[in-house]
Amino acid sequence: MKTVAVVHTGPATVQPIKQQFQELLPDVRVINIVDDSLLNDVIAAGHLTEAVAGRILTYMQEGQKMGAVAILNACSSVGEAATAARAGLSIPVVKIDERMAERAVALGPRIGVVATVRTTLEPTIRLIRAKAKETGQQIEISEGLAEGAFQALLEGKTEAHDEVVRRTILSLVDKVDVIVLAQASMARLTSSLGDLKVPVLSSPRSGVEAVRALLETLG
Repeated sequence: MKTVAVVHTGPATVQPIKQQFQELLPDVRVINIVDDSLLNDVIAAGHLTEAVAGRILTYMQEGQKMGAVAILNACSSVGEAATAARAGLSIPVVKIDERMAERAVALGPRIGVVATVRTTLEPTIRLIRAKAKETGQQIEISEGLAEGAFQALLEGKTEAHDEVVRRTILSLVDKVDVIVLAQASMARLTSSLGDLKVPVLSSPRSGVEAVRALLETLG
């Protein structure tokens, strides 16, 4: 049985990613490494810090020591730390939002990005722009920051969180060709949006699909 370690920056991503592993990779052993101070420190600083990046690397190295054949980084806010951590590991690192960003570019060129915190919004936009550059495509990005939703989630007010995010998504529909949900914690909203005229992409499923594709190459 193969083992995959998942590094989380908060508890909100644990269950949605766990569900995707159960559906897509039921025979894989999953180790969840959760440190809810990571995202809080990024938000407090307003950007990814060296200290947070160092802890991300440490957790990924611990996952490797525990027998993982791959690491899944579960948080877009620290995606750039996950990229840097690859140099310090002998196993591959999958970023949860990388495949989603590639799909968004393919569906563009007008891409809406929705997040509940700016520290996730900005790195997600940078990732999408990087994917567009790789393919030589010109894109236009519209930002949707769901103000107050993250605090509502921390306070356990999930309905309030969902309503703010839903309104933010709907505000972008007429401006874009595709909408990206920058945080895995927002994935559950996709089933409640009804029929929108543009696709809405979320990262848990595409991230675990990327892990599945990787494991197939490992044999």
